[in-house]
Amino acid sequence: MLITGFPAGMFQTNCYLVATGGGSEAVIIDPGQDAAPTVRSLLAEHELTPVAVLLTHGHLDHTWNAQELSDEYSIPAYIHTDDRPMLADPGKGIGRALGAMIGDTVFREPEKVIEFVDGEAVEIAGIRFTVDLAPGHTRGSVLLGIEVPVPVEDTGPDTPETVPVCFSGDVLFAGSIGRTDLPGGDHQQLLDSIAAKLLPLPDHTQVLPGHGPQTSIGAERATNPFLVDLPGASKKGRYGL
Repeated sequence: MLITGFPAGMFQTNCYLVATGGGSEAVIIDPGQDAAPTVRSLLAEHELTPVAVLLTHGHLDHTWNAQELSDEYSIPAYIHTDDRPMLADPGKGIGRALGAMIGDTVFREPEKVIEFVDGEAVEIAGIRFTVDLAPGHTRGSVLLGIEVPVPVEDTGPDTPETVPVCFSGDVLFAGSIGRTDLPGGDHQQLLDSIAAKLLPLPDHTQVLPGHGPQTSIGAERATNPFLVDLPGASKKGRYGL
């Protein structure tokens, strides 16, 4: 499995490329501002063929280059129904004050848009992505989950054959959670989403967030101050190591 990422634009939004390996099909997750040039370089470096753009939510810092890359490669962009309006009108998600930074820039939907459905599993590029709606940061924020095979040489009688990985967008960060002061945000709803959709996951689940460093469910359960009082925060998740 190949997972590579980089922070893009003024917001330092993490953009990820995911593929079964070099020379295969790939998906692009959250191509934000100025992400396109580095995406193209990584695609060429690893000889990857992009087949989809996946968006964890509709905020502009995660979608800025989605239309450009989607249309350039004639591939669909996936986003939840509730956040789709932000593709053509980013101001719906960032409000008037932050909307001033857009200036005269015109945004539009990619030519091909597919709407995520809560609880579905989507097979793309030979990879099975689970989709879990986790509102609170935005109404249409989703968690994208995959299982990453552990190399045979690293497995043993007490180690799993796969490691769960969650692309959490702006729902959960290392030591923090997403902001809820923008249109569509709801602090209690975000906490409820984390309690229902993330804390039940195994402690060894790797979390690749929309900003900042990689973390794990176990690390956040143990140290994230925003999760202290949530159900499931004081014990290991199912199948926890």
